[in-house]
This record gives sequence, C-alpha cells and structure tokens, in this order.
Amino acid sequence: MPESGRRIVVHDEARPGWQAQLAAAIRDPRELCRRLNLDPGWLPGASTGHALFEVRVPEAYLARIRVNDPQDPLLRQVLPLAAESETPIGYVQDPLQEAEHTPRRGLIHKYASRVLLIASPACAINCRYCFRRHFPYQENAPSRAQWDDTLAYIRDDPSLNEVILSGGDPLASSDRQLAWLSQRLESIAHLKRLRIHTRLPVVIPDRVDASMLDWLSATRLQKVMVLHINHANEIDTAVVEACARLKQAGVTLLNQSVLLRGVNDSVSALSALSERLFEAGILPYYLHVLDPVTGAAHFDVTDEEARALVADLREVLPGFLMPRLVREVPGEASKTPL
Repeated sequence: MPESGRRIVVHDEARPGWQAQLAAAIRDPRELCRRLNLDPGWLPGASTGHALFEVRVPEAYLARIRVNDPQDPLLRQVLPLAAESETPIGYVQDPLQEAEHTPRRGLIHKYASRVLLIASPACAINCRYCFRRHFPYQENAPSRAQWDDTLAYIRDDPSLNEVILSGGDPLASSDRQLAWLSQRLESIAHLKRLRIHTRLPVVIPDRVDASMLDWLSATRLQKVMVLHINHANEIDTAVVEACARLKQAGVTLLNQSVLLRGVNDSVSALSALSERLFEAGILPYYLHVLDPVTGAAHFDVTDEEARALVADLREVLPGFLMPRLVREVPGEASKTPL
C-alpha cells in the first residue's frame, strides 16, 4: 500500500490488456499521420523510413503526442523520415559490434561479471534511433532447448553475478516465459542481480500487471529495471502508477536516455526530464550520445555540444539528478564517460 493509503489499481478493466494493446499498435505511417493530423507533405518521407524500419506506436504512447505538431519531441522519436535512407560515413548496421560478442544464441557477453540475454525479439514501440534496428533477431531467438545451453554457459562461469534481460524488449515476452527464465536464473548460486532493460512500462503502462508482479516479487535475485525515457512528456499518470507498482515489488528503478537532436538537446528539456523522473521514483542513470547506427544520423548531437549541455545542466540540477554522459565504445571494458 502506498504511504498515502491510496490503492494503486493494477489494471483498469475498461481498457484492453497489455497484449491486446501491443497487438493494436499503429503500424502504418498513413494511419500515424492521419491520427496526429499531420500535413500530408510528411507522408512520403514517413513511407520511405517505414520501408526501412516499420512504424510501431501503441495507443497509450500516441495519446501523449501533441496533434498537428510535427516537432513534438515524442513524435520525433517514432515518425519515420526520408533522412533514414541517408548513409553518412561512420554509420553502420552494428555500431556496437555485438555480433563479435555472442558466444551462445541470444547471449551477448561484452563486460566482466555480467551477460545480456535477448529475451524477446519484439518491441512495443520502434524508436527511430534504435541501435538494434538492424539486429539479426531471427538468429538470436533461442528455443527452450537452446536456452538450456545458454543457461549452462552462465552456470559454468562463476565470475558472472548479473544477468541483463534485453531485446527487443524483454517484457514483450509472456509472464509465463519470464517466470520460467527467472526461476532458472535464480537457481544459479553465483548470480546476485537480475537487470531488465525495457521501455514497455513507459509505452504501455498496463504491462505492469499482477502476473508480472508475481514473478518479480518471487525471485531471490535483486531486481533492477532500467527504463528508457528521453523526455518528460513521456511520463504521465499511468507511468507514475506503474512505477509505484514496480517499487512495491522491490524493483530499483533507473533511467537511461539518448541525447537526440530535436527531442531533448536543451538544458530545459534535460532538467525537466530529471525532475520528472525523480517525481516518479526513478533515478537518472545514463545519458547516451547517439550510437552511429545506419538510419539515425539526423538525431546526432556532437560531443562538444553534449559536453556543453551537461556542464550547463550541472548548474541547475543537484548531483543525484545528473545522468552520466557516456558513449559505448566497442571493445572497451565499460561505458566511456565523455
């Protein structure tokens, strides 16, 4: 029960469940433009970008986007553009060279003490800057039998103490599958933490339902959830209530953002984001500069601009609300501070 005594409702019965909301996500650029009353001039570019990486926008997220505003910071994250067909030098399909660190199907092992599992190839929303927009998910979607091989790899390496569930979005998997995987992981004695990288509680807050909270609450592993929120407008009342449910289940909430031109590349946007995150019980963790993935160059903010923004941000935020500005450099032992 929250300190205020107000009961948190897990799901409003008047709304479809999260699976139905996921299935009903907008997947047609024409429909997206129509619903947001965008000028028809945006449609050719949206169609071009969609052909490269399909549109996917759930209704719960769409409701937070301003109508008739092509510069809305949430819309810019999901609206395909013709610019995605450009191929500047240095932008590649696998910017983090993950293919070189995949010793088992669906397992990425880049850093000491932890491994990442591709727990689902699906996402609830297709972010246009996604560094895995070209990831070969078909080659990294283990069956139950192949999971046994992956789990054996983790069991045989006592230096590992943390498993990260990623994707796609791991919470796009069923709770039955996630409970099964969580139980297998907690049976490995040297594991201490289960970390989940997800956007689903933000784009479809009803994902945080009783079934999900059951398996999360049951595990002995320490639970950390790293959400992905880039702008304060993404955090509405439903997201705040979903976060409250997660905290009641003993989940530590962190956030990582990507610095994106036209979305959050200002001190006002970044400071409002940190303040809103803290109001929702989430601590800012990382502010990533853009990974140079093919199709996303139009979002780039230079390192010089990024450092200047963060310096100005320190003047208006307390230290505990300051995300760490980092870049992921292939081959390095950890994220590289800028």
